[in-house]
Amino acid sequence: MDTIYAVSSGALPAAIAVLRVSGPRAFDMVRDFAGDLPAPRRAVVRALADPADGGLLDRAILLCFPGPRSATGEDLAEFHLHGGRAVVRAVEAALARRPGLRPAEPGEFTRRALLHGRIDLSEAEGLGDLLMAETEAQRRSAIRSAEGAVRRAVEGWTDRLLMLAARVEAELDHSDEEDAADATLLPAIRSGAAALAADIAAVADRPPVERLRDGIRVVLAGPPNAGKSSLLNAMAGRDAAIVSPISGTTRDRIEAPVVRGGIAWLLIDTAGLAARPGDEIEAIGIARAQAAQAEADILLWLGDDAPPAHDRSLWLNPRADLPGRPVATDRLSQSSLTGEGMDGLWDAMAALAADMLPPPDQMALNARQRALAQNAATALRAAAAEGDLLLIAEQLRSAMRGFDAITGRAGVEAMLDALFARFCIGK
Repeated sequence: MDTIYAVSSGALPAAIAVLRVSGPRAFDMVRDFAGDLPAPRRAVVRALADPADGGLLDRAILLCFPGPRSATGEDLAEFHLHGGRAVVRAVEAALARRPGLRPAEPGEFTRRALLHGRIDLSEAEGLGDLLMAETEAQRRSAIRSAEGAVRRAVEGWTDRLLMLAARVEAELDHSDEEDAADATLLPAIRSGAAALAADIAAVADRPPVERLRDGIRVVLAGPPNAGKSSLLNAMAGRDAAIVSPISGTTRDRIEAPVVRGGIAWLLIDTAGLAARPGDEIEAIGIARAQAAQAEADILLWLGDDAPPAHDRSLWLNPRADLPGRPVATDRLSQSSLTGEGMDGLWDAMAALAADMLPPPDQMALNARQRALAQNAATALRAAAAEGDLLLIAEQLRSAMRGFDAITGRAGVEAMLDALFARFCIGK
């Protein structure tokens, strides 16, 4: 395996640039550049010299972490360099000239940690989500996974499953003996499988973590000139949509991502729902508006008529600042111009969104983990309904394969490249 290197501390210039080197030649490289090897995990100041000509590259802090007790599970060294671009370029150029060393690819340090058993796949996915987190809710959920919450849950499920499987296998191994089988064994196995399936389903049925990243889809709908575009601009805090008194100004969906209160929202303005479209383009816009309503997580209805049927909708009374605008006690009044009622609208939206987001104090699965957990629960429910120990054993093995895929023990090679492509170089 090659020895890899990369800056792991962010954009340059900076006060300090941490350059990591990991692999079988990491400590040979330390000797080449800095002389003797320091004690493990002890920071020392060393002059770094280019092995090619002996020229001084930098005076840096050096740390060495022998494998397997390192971040990557292999020998790893860190140079804490002065963070100027020229300094880092000079050290990287000197490293590139050494045989057996090459620049790291995106996510390669973390991938090696996974391959060497320092982390499991669920922790790597959590780390990837943490690197991409933009809201506080995303950060909390990602760091929980990166710190092993999913792994610990799966390990607990696995322990329970192994206990069931061991009892089944023991009974099958002794099925040809003359002693009568334990009459309580089969009911106990079936009951245990059903209980484990229920516990797994309770976790898998929680909203997936993708909700935190993709955001809650909020569709603004209503008749032409109802104030949808003005409201979108007020909620987004910018001129995302053209506002005009001319009917039918908005012809297509306009999307504006917003983060508020630690929640990601995707606001979608739509064409006015006219009873008789003026032309073919307006008719297309209306059809797209109706499709957006069907896909909405929350529907904001700005018409004076009652809103269409939707699981989560808010009936609004927009432009409440206009003279003569009636007071509507059955609707939420707001003004895009003065800001009246906007805080109340956001609060009402947050209340509707609460059960669509992963609980802030509980572990949540991503879509891949969720599907595997649901498959495992299905296999366990099938085991609970079986009367044949051989068939029960096969269903338990199927559930175990699902657990192994969640943590990366089996069947995940095809998705590793896509996962680590999201990581930055040096991570």
